[in-house]
Amino acid sequence: MSEYHSYTDEALFVLIKEGNHQAYTQIFDRFYALLYFHALKILLDEDEAKDLIQELFEMIWLKRKSLTINTSVSAYLYAATRNIVLNQIARKKVKNKYLDSLAAFVGHEEYLTDFYVRENELKRIIEKEVAALPQKMSEIFKLSRHEYLSHKEIASRLYLSELTVKTQVKRALKILKPKLGFLFWLFLTFFS
Repeated sequence: MSEYHSYTDEALFVLIKEGNHQAYTQIFDRFYALLYFHALKILLDEDEAKDLIQELFEMIWLKRKSLTINTSVSAYLYAATRNIVLNQIARKKVKNKYLDSLAAFVGHEEYLTDFYVRENELKRIIEKEVAALPQKMSEIFKLSRHEYLSHKEIASRLYLSELTVKTQVKRALKILKPKLGFLFWLFLTFFS
């Protein structure tokens, strides 16, 4: 291997393109530390810098036959290091945006789940109290609040007077209000 020690970077790279492992090892030994410190200066993470330089040299070996260097080998390696570091930073930003978005979604999903559970529980409580009303009053109240029928429409459907329907709805509300309090009015406002 000592014979390759005196070769220029460009001559070593020609040998690398031909598949010469010793030339590849010589280039690796010459540039690894310099490129590592170059990456470390930007990334501020030793393990990440080591991994990226390893990836760079792995890429060089795997693509050796198709690589064309129009500048010096050192300029190429520094530019390749800069590019791989910038790509890593971009991937991190995308990953962080995705994680932030995911966290927001999960937080929102937990909120919605809690909301739906509470809404269903509230509906169950109200339905239980409405079912406990006298039969005709309960029927009129359900038509008013669940089917959104007017007093006139309910009266026509049940063969009652409009005044009877209006009175029954008022009585139902009077009975339900003290039993359900604020929850009842909240439900009527938002869920009916």
